[in-house]
Amino acid sequence: MKFSKKPNAIIRTLPKNTAYSTGLGLMMNGKAEDALRQRSFARIRGKVQLIFTSPPFPLNKKKKYGNLQGEEYLEWFAEFGPLFKQLLAPDGSIVIELGNSWEPGLPTMSTLALKALLKFQEDNGLHLCQEFICHNPARLPSPAQWVTIERIRLKDSYTRLWWLSPSERPKANNKNVLQPYSPSMKQLLRTKKYNAGKRPSQHQISKESFTVDHGGSIPPNVLSIANTGTSDSYQIFCREHGIEFHPARMPTSLPEFFIKLLTDPKDIVLDPFGGSNTTGAAAEQLGRHWITTEPRRDYIRGSLGRFNLKRVRIASDEFSVADVGFKG
Repeated sequence: MKFSKKPNAIIRTLPKNTAYSTGLGLMMNGKAEDALRQRSFARIRGKVQLIFTSPPFPLNKKKKYGNLQGEEYLEWFAEFGPLFKQLLAPDGSIVIELGNSWEPGLPTMSTLALKALLKFQEDNGLHLCQEFICHNPARLPSPAQWVTIERIRLKDSYTRLWWLSPSERPKANNKNVLQPYSPSMKQLLRTKKYNAGKRPSQHQISKESFTVDHGGSIPPNVLSIANTGTSDSYQIFCREHGIEFHPARMPTSLPEFFIKLLTDPKDIVLDPFGGSNTTGAAAEQLGRHWITTEPRRDYIRGSLGRFNLKRVRIASDEFSVADVGFKG
């Protein structure tokens, strides 16, 4: 991929709170609700193809990265709708990861995440295109009190991702995320012999249904991703420079999947809750333009480990990374 030598290729004038940029994107230091209102974004209004993000979950326990509860969370989350729609392309998509939460001190689940999603959708006139489940088979048993101590619940091992759009038919192509065929399917394609006819489900399987090789199978809306890596470039960089890991990092393969499904090369991807900038790094690798924002400087410093530092430009003297051995 040819790399642009320009400090930015999507916004003519870098916002004053830009932390760093590459030829394809930029990371901003600040709260999303403030950053997205800047005049600098006027040039990309109506041009963002995908907003992929994992906002702070409505957990009942406060986390270092910040999270609200109750009605305060509902109102805060819904207010992003107008900002997102202003930036989104007419056929663009919003994909939001929302995790589960539990009622304080009780072995019962909170419905706050679902209420937040419904309010966000209804208040902003968005269509729900599809629900996805991201299952982490390696997740540790939690909540510990109910799962490992009292043994009255099973471990919570998945999050939901909600695909929304202002359009009923946003840009998407599942051919971009095909999975390898199973051995049995490969054999079927070779022999072209199988039981045609009506199934108990009432589906009618024709004699030609499974004779064409499409290059892979269409994946289900349940994604199984074990987030167990301990030696990726991000973690190595943080260890070498004494930077604390972001406590809620998503696996890189998660944004990769939706970027492939919902965008084309050179499209713009936005993550307003950037964290350790997994989304920006995935977009960079796939040749998409990207914008992310994050209020915590230590998380931004760590996110540099996801990029080739020779292609990163520190955009503001106010954001110093000299303490991690790199000067832009």
